[in-house]
Amino acid sequence: MRRVLAMAMVWGLGAGAAMADPVLGMWQTEVDGEGYAHVRMQPCGADICGTVARTFRDGVETPSDTVGKVIVRNMTPVGDGRYEGKVWRPSNDKIYIGKIDLEGDALKLRGCVAGGLICAKQTWRRVQ
Repeated sequence: MRRVLAMAMVWGLGAGAAMADPVLGMWQTEVDGEGYAHVRMQPCGADICGTVARTFRDGVETPSDTVGKVIVRNMTPVGDGRYEGKVWRPSNDKIYIGKIDLEGDALKLRGCVAGGLICAKQTWRRVQ
């Protein structure tokens, strides 16, 4: 009986890991001016959200009031490594239509206006 329970636990843990969303984890933003950030992508309910975990200026970790703020909001997987939701741009404190395309260890993020016709783009790289 114990052996059956142990096997069930191992299979359950394996299945949970296999079902983890590939966008989850830590991502480094593009350099914007002299700085960049590490953003932790994690579940928020049924969706995915990204919170600023660390900020850097000239390659040195620096404190910022954006640490702890949710920058990627309510991204819903729509299939084939694509997600749709909202993104917050700290420099102007505005929220935009957000789109993500996940391609291996590159996360291509877009913040859009005009129903998604005009977009600013960044490519983030996986940190962990």
